[in-house]
Amino acid sequence: MPPDHQPDRDTGPKPDQDTGRRLDRDSGRGLAHELVERLKARILAGEIQPGQKLPTESSLIQEFGVSRTVVREAVSRLQAAGLVETFQGRGSFVLALPASTAFSVEASGIRTHRDVLDMIDFRIGVESEAAGLAAERRTDLQLKAIERALIDLGRTGEQPGNAVEADYAFHLKIALASGNRFYSDLLASLGPMMIMLPRTRLPHVYTVSDATHFTRVTLEHENIYRAVADRDAAAARAAMRLHLSNSRARLQAP
Repeated sequence: MPPDHQPDRDTGPKPDQDTGRRLDRDSGRGLAHELVERLKARILAGEIQPGQKLPTESSLIQEFGVSRTVVREAVSRLQAAGLVETFQGRGSFVLALPASTAFSVEASGIRTHRDVLDMIDFRIGVESEAAGLAAERRTDLQLKAIERALIDLGRTGEQPGNAVEADYAFHLKIALASGNRFYSDLLASLGPMMIMLPRTRLPHVYTVSDATHFTRVTLEHENIYRAVADRDAAAARAAMRLHLSNSRARLQAP
């Protein structure tokens, strides 16, 4: 008796095993862009090491199902981005990635009165926006941290030796409450130096030991805190801008 008939195995076309490698033709960004992103991802992930040769044109054409023109345009873009270098007759080789450099300002680089004024101008732009975001995004715990920093700052009238650190801590807590790490990273890079350097150039009447000056500066910080507590972004930006602008004006006082 003949064996039972077994259903034929599927002999239809198999899915392309490299489907995951095919480019998205419907992205609207173009095949060359898609290929650049794929190759860039391999380079950044270390799959193609510095000094290693990119796959040949023919292998890229076969792997990604694109034309020679698309491959050449993609390689040209990688070259323009500084990721590869092409040598006639030898191919394209991956270049070493430049080391990332964190933003930093060395105290030794701020030498003149003009430098200090410029740094405050820079802070006005950065910290005003950070205060606005803090008002919108701060958590209750972050507000408590800002409040503690404000209390510590208020105590420096009796302990002027702690004034710089307390002032810096308040500004850093505002940046942290912004919910954007770049603001806090930037202020962490600047460090207490951003408070200390302007203070060293203030006339004697604007020292922490001067009661009128200390009261005025404390009130400026309280206004920032209240705006953040009230979740009033516009008021927080304005209060921070006014505080730093006043600091700048005090530096320019005769």
